Amino acid sequence: MSDAAAKSWAVLFARLVLGLIFFMAGIWKVFVLGPTGHVHRFFLPFQHTFLPVWSLWAAGFAIPFVELIAGALVILGFQTRYALVGLGFVLAIVTFGHLLDQPLYALHEHVIPRLALVLFVFLMPRDSDRYSLDHLLRRA
Repeated sequence: MSDAAAKSWAVLFARLVLGLIFFMAGIWKVFVLGPTGHVHRFFLPFQHTFLPVWSLWAAGFAIPFVELIAGALVILGFQTRYALVGLGFVLAIVTFGHLLDQPLYALHEHVIPRLALVLFVFLMPRDSDRYSLDHLLRRA
């Protein structure tokens, strides 16, 4: 197998795993827990902090949809870089929240593996992602 083919498979596997992690979380948060339930469970506990409650509602309500849509886009390899930017912001918000609650939160268990996949896929040359809709559309 050539190096180019190996890179393409590596990007595909990283993209699929990353996309599935966020897509499945989004499905659960949108369709099982519900966006309002997501706000109540994960964001309103921070209403005792300096953060305005409206910002907790805005972020907490939007994140499930960003995870669902961006996760699906990453799986398909469509508008991948834009989707990765969205997921990067989700990870930054989640990191901020965890560290606001627990300054020594173990980021290596949740955030860092996802961030590593985001960065890997984002930084690989676009031509390496041969098994994506983005690649097919660029060739057309």
